[in-house]
Amino acid sequence: MGVDVGNARVGLALSDPDGILATPLQTLKRNANTNSDRRVLRKLVTVHEVTEIFVGHPRTMSGGSSASTQMAEEYANALVAELRDEGVTDIPVWLVDERLTTVSAHRSLHDAGVSSRDFKSVVDQVAAANILQQALDALKADRAVAGYCINLEPHAADNDSVTDDVEKNGELP
Repeated sequence: MGVDVGNARVGLALSDPDGILATPLQTLKRNANTNSDRRVLRKLVTVHEVTEIFVGHPRTMSGGSSASTQMAEEYANALVAELRDEGVTDIPVWLVDERLTTVSAHRSLHDAGVSSRDFKSVVDQVAAANILQQALDALKADRAVAGYCINLEPHAADNDSVTDDVEKNGELP
């Protein structure tokens, strides 16, 4: 599953069972107060039997961090914690480089003749599909994908933060 996290919406995409082609799935309205978007996302993970989740990690063009980078990291860490609370520890959640995926999504939609007013409803899904497709293509070519996995192992009783569990190995398998 590919996930594109934005301030107002979260785009989702899935791949076929063979991991060849990413397709847009759904756009969730983001609600930071109730976290209802993550609740729906977790249900979709179960319904679609997702085996890995790739969350877009929007770095700046120079590779630095921004408010969007921090927002994606917080979202992914919260998702991992919620999955862990539900006893799901076998679905890796990756933060992967997503520079220019939204720009690419806008270009693709424009080239396909989608009107500007209809962009809002699908652009996040298309960006999520771009994130997922980049990861799938790299994995098929036995190349590393820029990013890192957030560890899903159960917490020790010392209540360390989820961020302490981040395994920054710099590449995906």
